[in-house]
Amino acid sequence: MKDEPPREKVQTLDELAAIVCRARAAGRRVVHVRGVFDLLNNGHIQRLEMARRQGDMLVVTLRSDARLGDDRPLLDERLRAEIVARLACVDHVAVEGALSPDEALAAVGADTCVDGVDGKVSSGPAVSDDGLPYSAEARAFLREFRRSCSADHVIERLRSLSGLRALVVGDTIIDEYHFVRPYGMPLKAPTIAAQFLEGEAHAGGILAVANHIAGFCREVHLVTALGARDTREAFVRRHLAKNVEPMLFVRPDGPTTVKRRYVRKFLVQKLFEVSFFNDEPLPRDLDLEISRHLQQVVGDYDLVIVADFGQGFVSHDMIEILCRQARFLALNAQLNSINMGYHVVTRYPRADYVCIDEDEARMACRDRYSPLPELVEAIAGDLKVRFMAVTRGHHGSITFQPGHGAWTVPVLSREVVDTVGAGDAYLAITAPCAAAGFAPELIGFIGNAVGALAVRILGNQQPVTPEMLFASVRELLR
Repeated sequence: MKDEPPREKVQTLDELAAIVCRARAAGRRVVHVRGVFDLLNNGHIQRLEMARRQGDMLVVTLRSDARLGDDRPLLDERLRAEIVARLACVDHVAVEGALSPDEALAAVGADTCVDGVDGKVSSGPAVSDDGLPYSAEARAFLREFRRSCSADHVIERLRSLSGLRALVVGDTIIDEYHFVRPYGMPLKAPTIAAQFLEGEAHAGGILAVANHIAGFCREVHLVTALGARDTREAFVRRHLAKNVEPMLFVRPDGPTTVKRRYVRKFLVQKLFEVSFFNDEPLPRDLDLEISRHLQQVVGDYDLVIVADFGQGFVSHDMIEILCRQARFLALNAQLNSINMGYHVVTRYPRADYVCIDEDEARMACRDRYSPLPELVEAIAGDLKVRFMAVTRGHHGSITFQPGHGAWTVPVLSREVVDTVGAGDAYLAITAPCAAAGFAPELIGFIGNAVGALAVRILGNQQPVTPEMLFASVRELLR
């Protein structure tokens, strides 16, 4: 193998995965190193040689040019692969293509991954030379969590959710990203001048919640409303998962809600936002029509998820029906720039699972400074919840079960592209976990793993899929 010509060492990722699988089946220990490896230096070589001594085979995967975005290497991916392949210590090389770090690690399936640039080898979560390590708090949490919960156990529990029938109710939002290049401020006006580059639109709001849960529950029914003006119905239907059955009502007095963000493409820096919406209460006849539909179907589902964005869709009559008839009600009432100060979770009289962020919890209690666990317990008591989760951005999350206390789970993110939609992903995937009776600490772990994946996705460009989550769980709990 060591005398193999460099080009013959370069494989596709699928070919590499098959080689690794055969090697492991034959009892060989495979070590995996990943990185950019631009302008190969002595440090790279020493690291690879040390990694090779830890096993019987060394495979290397390189981040693709496309994944590096504007921060392109000096050498393209083909040249980088061929140069690494010339090293005697390297057995096989592949380019990762569009895969994320977690997906690349899972796809290769090696026994061991090099942990950090100093060449130490670990059977724990891998950290590449172009990624950031988990915090000390996260590493301590994961060490303790592994003692009571294996990756196989978590994945088995997640797979068991597939039989749940879910109803999702809430506001439709279309998230538009208009990428621009700012080039200065006009001489006669204090505004930002920018060149339009390109744009894209995502299915957000309750549509995103439906798409996230559709990967984990085979049957999903969606109830929402579009606007008669600029309805976007074709877009909505085209961007829903195949197993989401939509019931789309139309309000005659406004547009489908669109949030248009103008974004500097480099580092996804948001400049400003323009929204198109009518957040007034629904016309009475339409409210009655939707309420009658909910009354007929709510009892048929194991789980009802309400993502109430305060955009005028969820009425008092609907709330009364949902709270009275749902077998298991999971709830988020989102605080945002449109409804600030007018929209809190306590407008609902009950819920089985509440998932909100810290600002939403404090606003619901009208309390800025008290310890968060006290506020969580107060909200849980008011709504008679079975479980509650409060997300806290870079501080992680808290999960709570009445009579059993609170659990703190640190943030598990290593890379943040965009935080838009991360809370919706957390709600969508932890809600069936709560309905199935998962332990609060397991709900918190799964939620933070989901959040870590969601913040690496631009907006709601794609849902967090089971494959993505399973690969992340295996990495975290190795």
